[in-house]
Amino acid sequence: MEAPAVTRHRRPFLAPLWLTMLAGLLVAVLVFVVYRASGTTLVVLVHAAEKDPGTIADPPISPEGEARAQRLAHLFGDSHPGTGLDAIYVSEDRRAQQTIAPLIDRLHLTAQTFSPEAAAGIIRAAVRAHSGGAVLVIAGGPAYVKLAEAVGVQATATDEPDVMYLATVPTFGQIRLVRLRL
Repeated sequence: MEAPAVTRHRRPFLAPLWLTMLAGLLVAVLVFVVYRASGTTLVVLVHAAEKDPGTIADPPISPEGEARAQRLAHLFGDSHPGTGLDAIYVSEDRRAQQTIAPLIDRLHLTAQTFSPEAAAGIIRAAVRAHSGGAVLVIAGGPAYVKLAEAVGVQATATDEPDVMYLATVPTFGQIRLVRLRL
């Protein structure tokens, strides 16, 4: 007796194997994409140095402010490969520019300047542009207040100028803060 024709030329059915391999590849791609997008950015928020008492609208920094600017340059200026700042953002006011000047000279970097009106979105822009990196942001007056609110700090323009905030901004989750004194 002869076997039925269907079983005589039967080939293995490989669809379950191919579907399993395709699903595995899809999961691997998804894990890679989520891993690449889940960086945590370190944002260091620094208040501009103390101003020299005077009556002009945009006063220069005081001698104490110059000393604090030098401490800031010493703190962030010794960068070894893979351990430095990725970017520096500074507001347009004179005190912020003078506060960051020693650090810029030491690192040979250019700071990205922003207006006080754009301060509210500068943290988001810095995190988007330097995901997983370290960013230093310096501002004074109303720009500092907007930046502090963006990372979750209730601040005023007259807050202690020697206070610095370290904010870890993850892609997913909440911002974590550490308050330090310079």
